Amino acid sequence: KPMSTLLEGFKTNKSRRFELPDLADHIVEFSSDQHGSRFIQQKLETAEPDEAAAVFDEVLPAAHQLITDVFGNYVIQKFLEYGTETQRNQLANELKGHVLSLSLQMYGCRVIQKALEVFDEANQTDMVNELDGHVLRCVRDQNGNHVVQKCIERVPPDRIQFIVQSFYGNVLSLSTHPYGCRVIQRVLEHCTPEQKMGGIMDEILREATQLAQDQYGNYVVQHVLQHGGEEERRKILATLAGQIVILAQHKFASNVIEKCLTYCGVKERQIMITEMLGTSDENEPLQAMMKDQFANYVVQKLLEVCDEGQRDQLLSRMQVHLPNLKKFTYGKHIVARVEKLINSNLPPHLLTSNLPTPKPNLPPLPGATGSADAGADAGGEGEGGGGEGGEG
Repeated sequence: KPMSTLLEGFKTNKSRRFELPDLADHIVEFSSDQHGSRFIQQKLETAEPDEAAAVFDEVLPAAHQLITDVFGNYVIQKFLEYGTETQRNQLANELKGHVLSLSLQMYGCRVIQKALEVFDEANQTDMVNELDGHVLRCVRDQNGNHVVQKCIERVPPDRIQFIVQSFYGNVLSLSTHPYGCRVIQRVLEHCTPEQKMGGIMDEILREATQLAQDQYGNYVVQHVLQHGGEEERRKILATLAGQIVILAQHKFASNVIEKCLTYCGVKERQIMITEMLGTSDENEPLQAMMKDQFANYVVQKLLEVCDEGQRDQLLSRMQVHLPNLKKFTYGKHIVARVEKLINSNLPPHLLTSNLPTPKPNLPPLPGATGSADAGADAGGEGEGGGGEGGEG
């Protein structure tokens, strides 16, 4: 469809000041244009009710077209955010019967997320119920997973029991999935203790060793260690015990072992230290760890978090191995730190001048291309594509 002379003038005539009433009968066309959409979004934030109502009257009949449009979806989101209760309810009616298909669509999923943020509980519940029977499909979808995350974050837990229940028995496969691992973390953050203990946490604890070694699953175990209760931390360590040294030398599991050292209690930490020191005076496990590209960071973390007695025990064992360690690339990281600790006898967190070598970051979790606030990938022209000021 060719561009109207009004839109053409809007894009080329910089001297004329446009206002919303100037766009009468062209709102849908402007909403579907990058610059037109941004203009409408900005104006809606401060528009008089009658001006906004005139815009809405044109938007509503074209709601479906705009919801799934690269730039139009932002105008719908603005009405969800700034519109009247009546306008919100009218949009809720437009969404009815289409929640699943829109959740799986690149731009529709953003509108669904915004609706979940602003709707009252009755409208939220109607929307969420349309996903019943399709939860796992949504979780594994690059767009749908963001909608499921938003359901868990925004809808009262008793309304989403069917979502949580669909995860029971599937926690291992979801936690090792690039999108599923995010959803499981949202469950750990927002669901009730009963929902989590009913089949989520048990499976994570049971499968902790396998999850720790997975590129996505390790984030789930780290999450439990950081945000879970003492009992959960104790159970995770009990599952990992006997494999601490091997796991510390693993690209992904080493991060889990570091979290164990940081968040577990003194007794659990001692179990780990005993395992690292081994049974002979040679301390082979500790030596192997200090030379390893991943485990050397675990040893550095250990020196940072252990108590004075444990630190003295470790330093006396490490001292013997320092000359040999200097021959190894990753051993050098430890040598300078240990020598400084021995010479100064200060706890490591006070030695700011000798912080450990920065650890290479884990690969980031897959990008939030379907999240409501990921507008930047829509238009490719900075400022969040069609979304005003990057808030699309």
